[in-house]
Amino acid sequence: MKFLLADDHEMVRVALKVALGSLAPGITFVEAGTAEAALAAADANPDLDLALIDVHMPGMGGVEGVRRLRAAHPALPVIACSAAEEGELVKSLLALGVSGFIPKSDSTQVIVGAVQLVLAGGTYVPPRLLAGLSGRPVAPAGRIASLTPRQQDVLRLLAEGKPSKVIARDLDIAEATVKVHLLAVFRALGARNRTEAVVIAQRLLARDEKGGAA
Repeated sequence: MKFLLADDHEMVRVALKVALGSLAPGITFVEAGTAEAALAAADANPDLDLALIDVHMPGMGGVEGVRRLRAAHPALPVIACSAAEEGELVKSLLALGVSGFIPKSDSTQVIVGAVQLVLAGGTYVPPRLLAGLSGRPVAPAGRIASLTPRQQDVLRLLAEGKPSKVIARDLDIAEATVKVHLLAVFRALGARNRTEAVVIAQRLLARDEKGGAA
């Protein structure tokens, strides 16, 4: 595997290499300390498996830098990192289709877990940040109730951030069938992409749990 680590602090990159090096033997790390260096590194390494990007390093311009990277390499999974945890920032990044958001305050154990989830095709957003994402309105309960029982199973596993392959295994159905169910789920949620669907599904199920508890 090959990861791009883009952060203007060398010590952060060193810590990430130590933590992520435990994921698999022989991981290659490509490093960058500016937005331009990160873009150049992504251009020069088309075999990258993942990019971890500090959205506030020099030249990034916050969300705009991530937008440029996503436009140039739409198939590259990107995890955005930041010391800031503002809901608007997270919402904007998710709208770009990033595969995850990791606050720099999180432990290395959490970061490694988030990277594992994204590499498996899932999406990671810290649970504590979900409540602050105003985003798009949660779909009406009636629209969710219109889903078949199997589609509601898919919705529940989607909310856990599980990738299609794992959902298929858990439900003992074909991955192609999962993708068909996901299309129905996306329509019910009013989601534009998988990342947004995960966030909306998590908020929806959290609201339902609170209602049930009440």
